[in-house]
Amino acid sequence: MTDPRDELATRLRLIQELSGRSVRALARDAGLSSSSLSRYLTGQSVPPWPAVVELCRQVKRDPRQLRPLWERAHSPLPAPPKATRQVQPPAPPSGAPQPPRNDLPRDVPDFTGRQAELDAVLAAVPSSRVVSIDGMAGVGKTCLAVHAAHRLAADYPDAQLYIDLHGFTEGREPLGPDPALRTLLAALGTPSEKIPQEGGIEPLAACWRAELAGRRAVVVLDNAANAEQVRPLLPGAGPSVALITSRNRLIGLEEVPPVSLDVLSPEESATLLARASGEPEGSESRLAQDPESAAEVLRMCGHLPLALRLAGARLRHRPGWTVGVLAERLAEGGSELDTALAMSVRQLDRGQRRLFRLLGLLSGSSFDEYVAAALAGLPLREARAMLEDLLDAHLVQQPAAGRYTLHDLVHQHARRACEEQDSPAERDQALRRLLGYYVHAAAAADAAMPHPSGNRPPTAGPAPSALPRFPGKHAALAWFTSEYANLMGAFELAVALGADVHACELPRFMRTYFARRCGTTHLNALFERALAAAERLGDPWRLAEAYSDLGFARYNAGRMAEAAAAYEKAAPLVEQTGDLRSQADLLMRRGYLSWEDGRGDAPLELFRQARERYERASCREGAAHATAYEAWALLQLGRREEAAELAREVLAIDYDDPAWPAGLTALITLGLALADERPDEAAAHLRRALDLARGDGHRHNEAWCLNCLGVALRRMGRHEEALASHRQAFKLLDELFEEQWKVHFLDAYGETCRQAGLTGEALRLHRQALDLAARMGHRHKEALAHEAIAAMLEATDPAAAAEHRAAGQAIRRDLELGA
Repeated sequence: MTDPRDELATRLRLIQELSGRSVRALARDAGLSSSSLSRYLTGQSVPPWPAVVELCRQVKRDPRQLRPLWERAHSPLPAPPKATRQVQPPAPPSGAPQPPRNDLPRDVPDFTGRQAELDAVLAAVPSSRVVSIDGMAGVGKTCLAVHAAHRLAADYPDAQLYIDLHGFTEGREPLGPDPALRTLLAALGTPSEKIPQEGGIEPLAACWRAELAGRRAVVVLDNAANAEQVRPLLPGAGPSVALITSRNRLIGLEEVPPVSLDVLSPEESATLLARASGEPEGSESRLAQDPESAAEVLRMCGHLPLALRLAGARLRHRPGWTVGVLAERLAEGGSELDTALAMSVRQLDRGQRRLFRLLGLLSGSSFDEYVAAALAGLPLREARAMLEDLLDAHLVQQPAAGRYTLHDLVHQHARRACEEQDSPAERDQALRRLLGYYVHAAAAADAAMPHPSGNRPPTAGPAPSALPRFPGKHAALAWFTSEYANLMGAFELAVALGADVHACELPRFMRTYFARRCGTTHLNALFERALAAAERLGDPWRLAEAYSDLGFARYNAGRMAEAAAAYEKAAPLVEQTGDLRSQADLLMRRGYLSWEDGRGDAPLELFRQARERYERASCREGAAHATAYEAWALLQLGRREEAAELAREVLAIDYDDPAWPAGLTALITLGLALADERPDEAAAHLRRALDLARGDGHRHNEAWCLNCLGVALRRMGRHEEALASHRQAFKLLDELFEEQWKVHFLDAYGETCRQAGLTGEALRLHRQALDLAARMGHRHKEALAHEAIAAMLEATDPAAAAEHRAAGQAIRRDLELGA
């Protein structure tokens, strides 16, 4: 059955062809917007009946013939026939995809004028898909872009994204393409593990374009400094569109049509001022009663929408003022916009003015009430009430529930006022309160996530009066994600202020988040600078922690020799502290690293020592974690029964989070220990571990579980299933962009391929393992790769096999001598 909407659109296109006019010309003559008419002609939406009448009038045709068709098009489509048996869809899992992201700020209710510019933006979208809006500060570029984006939202339902590029934010460098792309990818819902960590801007830009290619999204790139800043952020193939705003004309984007904004006309300015001030229409309006003063207000506001809205808000909240009083107040200040801002600020009480000034010290794009409370040293309830007052005064914006931001020009005004009215000591104290908040909030979020042994409480300044609550790890991860840019800014601020305690502690409380959501490159850089801060402090305890943390970051990045060197420096310092938990943590980390020499007895002893110290420190989670790795070490030594017994001991512990690290390791160990004698039970344990890792959102653990499942299935003779499991693991590792992790899995994957008869693939994987192990300095894995290659070449190339065998034996001798 023909869709009546499509049929009506066909009839309307015939009218347009009969008129002999372009879409834009016909829309103008019919009193419609060209974007609306385009949607009517393509069947994307059904026009109101008066629009149909007007279009028919343009070509002198009777619209009554179209009325039945129009009524059918307006009626809801018939429901599909019911199935004979209703099947209830399963409830979405806790990690189910969220609704499409909409980051657009609120569309202003008093949007005024700009019809020609709005039509130009909407008309350019279908063909160009990228439009730039330029003009002077405060002229309404963002307002127009956001208004247009809201108009486009229905046609681009997959996402509506907004990002401030800070091209002209005083006291802040423009947002580079790297952090901008990472922010946009995160907002689009792209798993952070899939986002490239190395290689520069182009891999990130390619990832962004690929993510947009299959979506219909509208993206507002606000406040761009130049073409170079924004070019990597533009969509590639696909239907998505981008609206750019900038104070500069982006001449470097030759293919992007520009829409330039001038100030509002006097008539539009008067209309906007009246709407913003809430004045009634007619002669009783205060503006109408004093037209000369009203004209003076418009002049002093420079016909800038932002200044007009601020001035109108003052008039609305001061019913006793005349327009002449408003003009006098505006005349007291400097520039038009600064005058309006200063006037708005003067209406606040002392505490509100102080908070407004201090907000100018923030460098992040948005903040919440906890940040405001910490910055000003206020109780949370008082800070929340003040923010609402600032919101009402149009000095603070609220782009989303619970998040606040300052317009660039307002932010500049607040920063200047703070520098003029608050002493250097007061500004320094406010910034240190802010740093203390972020350290303590990060510690609270970190404590809500599972740990092998936990973290020491923060000591960087007193705890703030209020912190966010984190009922579980998912809430903590969401907070880290939303505050990531601000946390990085806080770390940079700590370094700049010489707040070394804060610089030492903040990265520690972000380790667990980094392990789940970020690559190792950034983590290594943070801990390098944290170590420098610890060295300046000269505190043995902080130095011990910093060396241990840096070593672990090096280990996860595949930099084995550097990890060993850091642990060597940490060891005497940790012993000097006398802290049993820190000693146990370092023993565990050295145990992970000692797998490099290929001897299971060395890590086994380290794990046992760690367990003993955890137990003496009454750290239940740490002792369980060490026990789980004891079981793993025993398994590598071939002592399967002992390994299974210890793994069951760990699994018998009642722990709130089923995906806790010790339990996951124990499940994997038990599954591999039982693979030969009790294959069904073994597979059940390993699949349980895989389900937990996936539910936990820990992609590295998921890859580990898949690899171990592949090993177990191979030992059961189920080669096709084993290969499928290995391939899934390596697909995940490719998405994580952490090449060094593959060295732990390549030998197992290669052996599965060999036993499945895929000798060419097996040889390729073992050679890949050899190259990667050599680059990482992973000597044990290098020896394993040589030995595997030698065994495979024995029949076809004895000479090459002998060379590889000799190389493997030489490495083994070196490892034994080193031991």
